[in-house]
Amino acid sequence: MSAGWLRRRFLPKGPLPAPRPPRPHTSPVPYRRPRFLRGSGSCPGTADAPSLPEARPVRCPARSRTLPWNAGYAEIINAEKSEFNEDQAACGKLCIQRCEFGAEEDQEWLTLCPEEFLTGHYWALFDGHGGPAAAILAANTLHSCLRRQLAAIVEGMVATQPPMHLSGRCICPSDPQFVEEKGIKTEDLVIGALENAFQECDEVIGRELEAAGQVGGCTALVAVSLQGKLYVANAGDSRAILVRRDEVRPLSSEFTPETERQRIQQLAFVYPELLAGEFTRLEFPRRLKGDDLGQKVLFRDHHMNGWSYKCVEKSDLKYPLIHGQGRQARLLGTLAVSRGLGDHQLRVLDTNIQLKPFLLSVPQVTVLDMDQLELQEEDVVVMATDGLWDVLSNEQVAQMVRSFLLGTQEDPHRFSELAQMLIHSTQGKNGDPTEEGQVSYDDISVFVIPLYSQGQGSNGH
Repeated sequence: MSAGWLRRRFLPKGPLPAPRPPRPHTSPVPYRRPRFLRGSGSCPGTADAPSLPEARPVRCPARSRTLPWNAGYAEIINAEKSEFNEDQAACGKLCIQRCEFGAEEDQEWLTLCPEEFLTGHYWALFDGHGGPAAAILAANTLHSCLRRQLAAIVEGMVATQPPMHLSGRCICPSDPQFVEEKGIKTEDLVIGALENAFQECDEVIGRELEAAGQVGGCTALVAVSLQGKLYVANAGDSRAILVRRDEVRPLSSEFTPETERQRIQQLAFVYPELLAGEFTRLEFPRRLKGDDLGQKVLFRDHHMNGWSYKCVEKSDLKYPLIHGQGRQARLLGTLAVSRGLGDHQLRVLDTNIQLKPFLLSVPQVTVLDMDQLELQEEDVVVMATDGLWDVLSNEQVAQMVRSFLLGTQEDPHRFSELAQMLIHSTQGKNGDPTEEGQVSYDDISVFVIPLYSQGQGSNGH
């Protein structure tokens, strides 16, 4: 049995891991589940975790715990793909002021300063690979990185002359006309803060894992509400969608070796030494063999959206920089995502070739202006790790959301129950994987964020 076969069969997201460490689990931070799940146990209607992999319990916050905006959350561990749940989640209240970080260790919400100046809320999902350490560090760290980045630009965010542009209170004193001429808006500052926070968090994870002699990485999907807008920042293959009565709107795009082919190929073109002579950057419709030498085959390079022909040379027989299609696509035969946090120590199996130069920690940020929407009670944002989207489409999730919420208007816990229902729908018919129905064997974490009453008045400062 080859290592490549093992990777394809059992590890759709991350690299082939090292052998499991002996218990107890060692990590830069202790293994844990999200803080808001403390004392929660399994969700109502599910049994405690049994030994059988087909009976995987769904966990959710205790009904006495209220998440920001009354959001719902649920999670389920993989079917013994790994020993630990590699997903992590965080949520809380953002309170931004020019002050030092002052979160209380035991607080359920992430209150980030003692006095209010500008407030918002934060929800985040981290999908780990190569172990849970990177996802745990991200859940512990990214919100504080974001607070620091927002604190640095908070004066520009609350400038009121004019309302959306910053020329009334210029943040570029060396050139008072710069902000107005460039058309820089408040949301551009928040986008920059999110991008810098991801980068800062990635550096922290790299230092911590190196100090601990560990490897690992994670994708990151974050939603932040500030001043009537919802910012969705994504680095990886988790997904967020807006579900309304007559609309399904993607709020993120997945970043995989396939979707970022040209960026990755161009990097290999500029720095061919990154491939160490072991890989070819060119893409072919199939893996080439020795019999193809001298034959005319289709190919494309970094500058091409279309395809062309070339005669196969010996160098073309090397392993492709990006190999496979769909969920089986791998970067350097190792990793199924092209953006995320961590993976600083990750190398191609049995080589010294690093993957980190090809990986970006910078997220793509989508801005949803809630003040411009005529929000209805059933309007929600669904955020989930890829285990959900592997078996459910945006439209299928939207149909389930609409059907469920229309019949539960009086239930104060309906968003939590909806998150549970979405996970149960990935476990086969009636939750039984032996019966007909699509089944996800991956870790799954889901936030359901209602926008209606909670979104109104979210722009306090």
